[in-house]
Amino acid sequence: MTTPTNATPHAGTTAPVRSSAINYSRTTATATRVLRQLRHDPRTIALMILIPCLMLVLLRYVFDGSARTFDSIGASLLGIFPLITMFLVTSIATLRERTSGTLERLLAMPLGKGDLIAGYALAFGAVAVVQSALATGLAVWFLGLDVTGSPWLLLLVALLDALLGTALGLFVSAFAASEFQAVQFMPAVIFPQLLLCGLFTARSTMHPVLEALSDVLPMSYAVDGMNEVLKHTDMTTNFVRDAFIVAGCALLVLTLGAATLRRRTA
Repeated sequence: MTTPTNATPHAGTTAPVRSSAINYSRTTATATRVLRQLRHDPRTIALMILIPCLMLVLLRYVFDGSARTFDSIGASLLGIFPLITMFLVTSIATLRERTSGTLERLLAMPLGKGDLIAGYALAFGAVAVVQSALATGLAVWFLGLDVTGSPWLLLLVALLDALLGTALGLFVSAFAASEFQAVQFMPAVIFPQLLLCGLFTARSTMHPVLEALSDVLPMSYAVDGMNEVLKHTDMTTNFVRDAFIVAGCALLVLTLGAATLRRRTA
């Protein structure tokens, strides 16, 4: 007796269904892979870790004759520099993964978009911890940044800023078709926040429209949080609010990044 060629497949052979929840093992495996790639890219490591420190040193000696000027803006830039560098590196690195076909191969496996985004955030977050710790230690203990509050609070805000830059980089990489376009997003995403965050002039003195716009930009709260550490010895209600807003924005942007992540470049 011959076996029918049109036999119905067994029910147990159906393709696996991806879970929408983030899988811890897949997330850590993705983070490990990204960190392993970064380890073989010393220029990227230098950009993420050393450039913010070098910018702080340059800033300190630009205002060498006016220590008060460095004290007033040094803490703010301590959070802004990591945000900018993490934004650039993350957006370009993620786009490179997509254009090389790596994302398409990964997402063809039982790996959800949430796992992938969380893995990238975990890997670059680990680098952000090192970056923020070095920049904060350099500013406080070697460049003489005068801080009334705890340097650990400065480190906390700097780390949250770096994570926010990572989240923004992951998000905008979905809308770029090339590394050049990824860099072009910087004037659109970072520069308006830089101008309106209160670094150059108090937000309360801005035009009402600009002040209202600055109230919805996360970098404004990062700068406010740094200024709270400069003025107060302990955590205040405003500092806690600012830190939670920056962290919440980072989490929101990561969620949007997972929702907009594409397998390939169109």
